Amino acid sequence: MEEKNAVSTYKTVLEGGAGEIEEKKSRFIATVRPVSSEEEALAFIEEMKKKYWDARHNCSAYTIGRRMELMRASDDGEPQGTAGRPMLDVLTGQGICNAAVVVTRYFGGVLLGTGGLVRAYSAAVQAGLAASTVVEKIYGAQLDIRVEYTDLGKVQYIIGQNKIPMLGSEYADGVTLHVILPAEEEQRFAKNLADATSGRAVIEKTGSAYYCEAGGKYLLD
Repeated sequence: MEEKNAVSTYKTVLEGGAGEIEEKKSRFIATVRPVSSEEEALAFIEEMKKKYWDARHNCSAYTIGRRMELMRASDDGEPQGTAGRPMLDVLTGQGICNAAVVVTRYFGGVLLGTGGLVRAYSAAVQAGLAASTVVEKIYGAQLDIRVEYTDLGKVQYIIGQNKIPMLGSEYADGVTLHVILPAEEEQRFAKNLADATSGRAVIEKTGSAYYCEAGGKYLLD
């Protein structure tokens, strides 16, 4: 589906994970999860608070929207600005959208001070992200390319040279190749195909989607 004012790329969490650090006997457990709405983020935060009900703090931060239109953070009882904001800064600093993180702290009996808390909560989020699958999604044009068998090699060469994802193919009287590529490269790619096949390749745009590579496969949304 075509999107108005679509961003060309954005980073997000494909699969969440958990990371843990220890600082002066305090345990900081960061749990990261992909979210697509504030309701999902709030439900996730409540889930973590129930899971770690015996912890001293469950601080949180989340970003919603491909342009980070909504951002929230909570110190959950830590001194103001020492937990939620530094956590959010890690997410925004890495450009990660549609993600939430909760850092659970089990107090170890030693006060860390303002600077120590900021460093600990930031490091915990980084550990959580390191344990997660973070991907870059690209806004792409989905194309069907119909060619004769005599032109197939040329077309496949251009696709390979440009590292364009192949989504599938159909072989009949001719060949139809299903591809996706960055939307901004659509016109240049179409011209290259037309030049290589003397205009015999028929290109049809079938849609638009964000896509990424994960585990050797291309995922669309």
